[in-house]
Amino acid sequence: MAQTLPLRLGVNIDHVATLRNARGGALPDPVRAALVAQEAGADGITAHLREDRRHIRDADIDALMDALSIPLNFEMAATEEMQAIALRHKPNAVCLVPEKREERTTEGGLNVAQDENKLAHFIAPLREAGSRVSIFIAADKKQIDSAHRIGAEVIELHTGAYCDAFAEGDLETRDRELAAMTEMAAYAHHLGLEVHAGHGLTYEDVTPVAQLPQVQEVNIGHFIIGEAVFRGLGPAIQDMRRVLDLARP
Repeated sequence: MAQTLPLRLGVNIDHVATLRNARGGALPDPVRAALVAQEAGADGITAHLREDRRHIRDADIDALMDALSIPLNFEMAATEEMQAIALRHKPNAVCLVPEKREERTTEGGLNVAQDENKLAHFIAPLREAGSRVSIFIAADKKQIDSAHRIGAEVIELHTGAYCDAFAEGDLETRDRELAAMTEMAAYAHHLGLEVHAGHGLTYEDVTPVAQLPQVQEVNIGHFIIGEAVFRGLGPAIQDMRRVLDLARP
């Protein structure tokens, strides 16, 4: 029987910045949201600094690094610009994600197998600077093997297809995606990789993912910020924490 590991909740604050940028000005403040999340029981904060700065901005990263007492997970594309920013700030964790300017949100996992040599050289200075390197990938053995070979310490399994199938009532796809995540979480853990999961998770669909014994962290953003509009950010996070604790006593 697989050992059940502690489960952390990372809260993505990108879409607080989306609201701010839609109007212009300084409000709502994503740093304040991060501090509320910290107080409400989040174990870490995730912020994605996109190349087009559509939500999180450079100044937000500066302020988050100064304000937080919990870890910051800095999501970024594998570009020289983002590498330089990460090396300047030295966040607790760096998560490499694919990025296309025309996409509304991250649409899939990074193709590590295709760019293995390039990514190995890209992450080396990040690791040397003390940041844990995570790779956002599909639940695919080839991608996990590549992430392991290049020296990543963490993989984050893309849960988007599972969540979409869950919402649409497509039980066959839902079960197939969950089975793949179950198998690949165990495989990655066997290789010595830490396993995270995220993208599209809600109160309704997170439990089966949270019950995977090797998953040590789930990262949730858009759903929590949406719930916060109606219920407040603190209560929305506290309820997600309760769901996770029930799934993983």
